[in-house]
Amino acid sequence: MKCLVTGATGFIGRELCVRLQQGGHEVVAFSRGGGSVTDSVSTTAVDLASELIDPAQLNGVDVVFHLAGIAHTRAPEADYEWVNHRATLALAEAALAAGVERFVFLSSVKAMGALATATPRLEDDCHKPGDPYSISKLRAENGLRLAYAQSTMAVVILRPPLVYGEGARGNLAALASGIRRGLPRPPAAGSRSMIGRSDLVGVLLAVAQAPLRGVQTWLVTDGETYTFQRCFDALASGSGRTTQRVWLPLWCWWLAAACYDVLRHLTGKAGGDESTFDKLFGDACYDNSAIRASIDWQPQYTLESTLGEEAVATEAITAKS
Repeated sequence: MKCLVTGATGFIGRELCVRLQQGGHEVVAFSRGGGSVTDSVSTTAVDLASELIDPAQLNGVDVVFHLAGIAHTRAPEADYEWVNHRATLALAEAALAAGVERFVFLSSVKAMGALATATPRLEDDCHKPGDPYSISKLRAENGLRLAYAQSTMAVVILRPPLVYGEGARGNLAALASGIRRGLPRPPAAGSRSMIGRSDLVGVLLAVAQAPLRGVQTWLVTDGETYTFQRCFDALASGSGRTTQRVWLPLWCWWLAAACYDVLRHLTGKAGGDESTFDKLFGDACYDNSAIRASIDWQPQYTLESTLGEEAVATEAITAKS
């Protein structure tokens, strides 16, 4: 296959490009700043906030993997709208005109809106999202469904939750930093779904070649349920630290999280429709049964097994140096 990948130097895009190349596929890669993915895969710089990919780059492409978007940075609302929504639809339109057979869009569970529930949600269990990132992803999804339901180009929309793996940023990176600074072990409360980067890339590869028609929207998780304490213990163990006993009750965590949110609001850094306490101890579970029943894919990793493999790899590299 000839594959076009946006966001190619990102956390997910880099591994996708490597595995596509290992599978013998031709890769046309784009990233905001350019640069190289591997010695033989370089990227073309395209800032989707101000420009679009040259349609000529889509000639002969079989599959488009659209991973680029604004996620962890706090950007103006107009930037989310343009990059995550309008640029997505513009790329899909150009792909269809070029005869691309498959368009894979990496969305997010955030497009489904916030709903605190320990019962895993299905794809159609949606609520109105309340922040610019989530709204922009939902608008992109809706635009793709409306335009390509009867199209010759199959469209796959994937909704991952938090993605873990070596080099991950966001909440897990913040937790790892807190553990290094002596953060106390939290109580076992809340439940969330996640997925490993290797499993997510495996899904991307699988949906690119599965016999599909129309527009498919799927949740993708590793099938596990993670409490904040489980994440804490996995990260502590992966870094060689002994887990501490619980010594702060839940109300202390609530008070600290509330103070943190007030501070962020006063400094102009607040964002999203979820409080810090809810991010740590809330429920946000999702059901991956639809995609497992539809294509040949099963998750292979957990947070613990992924961190274990990374620790072994790090030790091997250290031993050789």
